[in-house]
Amino acid sequence: MVQPIVAGIVGAVTGFASTFALVIAGLTAVGASPAEAASGLLALCITQGLLAVILSLRFRTPLSFAWSSPGAALLIAAHSTTEHFAAAVGAFVVAGVLTLLTGLWPALTRAVTGIPTPIAAAMLAGILFPICLSPVLASVRSPLLALPIIVVWLVLYRLAPRWAVPAALVVTIVVIGMSAGTSWLGAAVVAPRVVFVAPSFDPLVIVSLGIPLYFVTMAGQNVPGFAVLRTLDYPPPPARTVLVGVGGMSVVAGLFGGHAVNLAALSAALMAGPDAHPERSKRWIAAVTGGVVYLALGVCAGLATSLVSASPPLIIQTVAGLAMLGAFIAGLTSAFEAPQHRPVAAITFLVVVSGIAIAGIGSAFWGLVVGGVVMLWLETRRRRTA
Repeated sequence: MVQPIVAGIVGAVTGFASTFALVIAGLTAVGASPAEAASGLLALCITQGLLAVILSLRFRTPLSFAWSSPGAALLIAAHSTTEHFAAAVGAFVVAGVLTLLTGLWPALTRAVTGIPTPIAAAMLAGILFPICLSPVLASVRSPLLALPIIVVWLVLYRLAPRWAVPAALVVTIVVIGMSAGTSWLGAAVVAPRVVFVAPSFDPLVIVSLGIPLYFVTMAGQNVPGFAVLRTLDYPPPPARTVLVGVGGMSVVAGLFGGHAVNLAALSAALMAGPDAHPERSKRWIAAVTGGVVYLALGVCAGLATSLVSASPPLIIQTVAGLAMLGAFIAGLTSAFEAPQHRPVAAITFLVVVSGIAIAGIGSAFWGLVVGGVVMLWLETRRRRTA
């Protein structure tokens, strides 16, 4: 029993440490105060921890859950969409409701999972691109702060890839301590509390932020999460139950500042793979343990928020960019895999990266629309000439 417990602890701690800075930076970018950002992180830890414990016990399958890291990157990219956190919370709630409806409405499930891979993957890569560019920019603008983080990540990525990002985060904490002193510790909330945020439903923010958040979380996290379980030869868990669960919990988390909860894809490989236990029937213990650890890690939300608030934004985005590099590479690879769809992928990617806003609606949405129109046009022409 020790092995799956250890795997669950390592998976949860690694998942938290790798991207909590990205989550806080994303929430802050759309107007959250430090208290609201800490509340959002705490709400995400609680909801995903409860989902992992309840559903893993129910189905005796290692179902691990996480916050949407691509979704957090989307918040940073959409920082100019709104400065009113209540409007962002309204978009979070809408994205959660759409996920819940996807689980309840099979036709919607098929429609979402049927989004062409070149478009979905290119949109994900486009959203992650500015974050992944941060280490390069920081190396030039703040070399004394950024280069130690990057060098440690690079060394560990070769020797022990699983620990590369956590080690880079440790170096980041040291760097912040050297540059900002210990004043940020005095502002830390030792016991964070959830803060209810009354949502405001702004149509432009919903279209610019809520709908892209729904798509990128479904395409970038939930669908790959199911794929990981299939790859490891688990009986498929009821998609309806899982999607209703993550959708409902996303709505709850959204009301307290959290952006989105989803089925884990990256940490799932650790908790559901042979490293968790040689016997597949006992690996669910790892996911349950990971859920319990996430509940405990929630008490660190205030301290984590103070740490991020004391750091230059580009330094936090540096470690976040290193954490997201794998997802960015996977998105690019998937988007440009099929030669006949590369023009569609390239156009989608470029529209998203451009950062344009038309009628107050951000580039992630327009990338999805333009990519779909271009694919429809090219496919129609290809059929006529075939």
